[in-house]
Amino acid sequence: MADPAPPSDAELDVLKCFWRDGPLSAREVQDRIRNRLDWTPSTTRTVLERMRAKGLLSRRAVHGVAVYAAAQPKVAVIGGLMKRLSELLDLDGPLPAAAFSGSQILDAEDIAALEAVLAADGTSPDGEGA
Repeated sequence: MADPAPPSDAELDVLKCFWRDGPLSAREVQDRIRNRLDWTPSTTRTVLERMRAKGLLSRRAVHGVAVYAAAQPKVAVIGGLMKRLSELLDLDGPLPAAAFSGSQILDAEDIAALEAVLAADGTSPDGEGA
């Protein structure tokens, strides 16, 4: 399968729910994003289905309820965004993942994995070629 399209800002807010809490129903997502995104329940369901079509989420039925889950690891999604930002800024090397050590989404293991993802394009985190 091809890499999924990059998530929009709103889709990133939704993905954070899954990264924090694991699989969720549309109603559970709606409860979590209510204060940040002023969406109706039908808008939430529509966005979840669009994210599924983009390859960002998967869906399965649990006791007759559609339950969604992140289809891409958070490190892969964040790494892709960081690579795009590095390209946008014309940086000679990847952004340092250690800059995110205060994140509530990424733990130390995630940051180490993110460093590896960022270095996978042939450039080490210190900007030197592999």
